[in-house]
Amino acid sequence: MGTNAPTQARKRAKPQRAGQMLKRAFMRAQRMRTKPKIAIIDYGAGNIASVANALEKCGAKTIIAKTPAAMETSGIQTRKAATQNSDVQAQKGAKTSSAAKFAACLQKADAIVLPGVGSFSCAKNISKIRAPLLAAMEKKPFFGICLGMQLLFSNSEEAKGSGLGIFEGKVRRLKCKKLPNVGWRSISIKGKSLLFAGIKKPVFYFCHSYAIRGSKRTSALSCAGSDKFVCALEKGNTFAVQFHPEKSGPNGLKLLSNFVKIVQGASKCR
Repeated sequence: MGTNAPTQARKRAKPQRAGQMLKRAFMRAQRMRTKPKIAIIDYGAGNIASVANALEKCGAKTIIAKTPAAMETSGIQTRKAATQNSDVQAQKGAKTSSAAKFAACLQKADAIVLPGVGSFSCAKNISKIRAPLLAAMEKKPFFGICLGMQLLFSNSEEAKGSGLGIFEGKVRRLKCKKLPNVGWRSISIKGKSLLFAGIKKPVFYFCHSYAIRGSKRTSALSCAGSDKFVCALEKGNTFAVQFHPEKSGPNGLKLLSNFVKIVQGASKCR
């Protein structure tokens, strides 16, 4: 009887361990299912990989939504079809296909991020996907970064072109002597902000020469020399920052984590 006891205990332990392993696997699967899917727009400008890596660290799953302009630049569809076939119909078909793929990518995402390192001249690439982007922004959380924030306005002193016109105002050149405004800057948060929740010492990394001087939807301000400018905006489910959270260390990751939580909350409500 005594010699069989350890054997019986081991037999009982095996099903218990198996049950625990199944439980852990189930919990991992649950966590995977609850990861929000965030589409990062590739429009030929922006550090896409850095933004994607930062968002994934914060618990999101990222997909890249390539605009037709980005597809043309990389030679994925339009130019390849036109060069190989020398066929106008093939070129038109490629453009239609790339636009449809972009719209479908936004449709299956839970939220949208518009990053940006470049010039306002990139607005011409955004204008081509204006309709599906605005339609998606009405239903889903949106986050603009740096140039992605500036493109939410109608125009800029930097270059010709029309932005999305979500916010009123014009993007203007900073008046400080040293441009671009590069480096770590402290910001002043205005009122309660969902994005900045839990950030006690708000210091972030900036790299820009143009900015917005004032907006009714301002949630944070910063300075370049003596030139005060808007560095964060919030309007409904639309958020934007002038700095780069993906390059801003723990504060940047905390802000992106806050956005991911906003997306998770919005997904539950849909």
